[in-house]
Amino acid sequence: MAAKGRAKRDAKPGKGAGAAKSTSVAKRPARSKRPRPRGPALRAHAALLLERLLARYPDAHCALDFTNAYQLLCATILSAQCTDKRVNMVTPALFARYPDARSLAAARQEDVEALIKSTGFFRNKAKSLIGMAQAVVEHHDGEVPADMASLVVLPGVGRKTANVILGNAFGRNDGIVVDTHVTRLSNRLALTSGTDAVKIERALLPLFPQERWTMLSHLLIEHGRQVCDAKKPRCGECLLADVCPSAEVQTSGRPARRE
Repeated sequence: MAAKGRAKRDAKPGKGAGAAKSTSVAKRPARSKRPRPRGPALRAHAALLLERLLARYPDAHCALDFTNAYQLLCATILSAQCTDKRVNMVTPALFARYPDARSLAAARQEDVEALIKSTGFFRNKAKSLIGMAQAVVEHHDGEVPADMASLVVLPGVGRKTANVILGNAFGRNDGIVVDTHVTRLSNRLALTSGTDAVKIERALLPLFPQERWTMLSHLLIEHGRQVCDAKKPRCGECLLADVCPSAEVQTSGRPARRE
């Protein structure tokens, strides 16, 4: 019995080996993280980001095809949960059949559904398109309004869509479009935090010149598509990696995690 007791006591250091391993892991050099800028440093950070993105994507623009505010409004409604490429494949036939708000307002829903089916959620989108057109005809004499208050009360139109129309169809910098790309990059680049689009827009507005608000969205969207992918960002190719708090940097041969 004594021998067995000694054997058990002798076995306890085996746990110590695991503890030693744990201690070894704990002593591993910490992965480096860049501080998130605040106050004046944040404004300087934003200015640097804008300067670099403008140099890299001087021709960034709305990816939806349109020739007037009515077409852009329809295309933007269709773009929900759908790629711009797919929308651009669908809209030529839609606009050929319904060239203006008055013709779309009189459309049968099943006819609109057939034209836009491949964009997904086609029943809801058809309802929104027809409802939008009817409201534009009834309240704005068939012309898409050029102010935020009038746009956001149209069926299928929220603040993001209104910002798209105002900035790209009317050339008005009344706000910043916040989509999934802008949300992701704004967080990764430490311009703001969270996922609420209204709060993100409110945080971005004072950081950038008003005349660049529309362009800022195009720049962030373009960079998000080309480099800062949602699942596999290509930090090694990124022109912002040296100033991005979320960039994967090499420390002791190991990539640091994104924040």
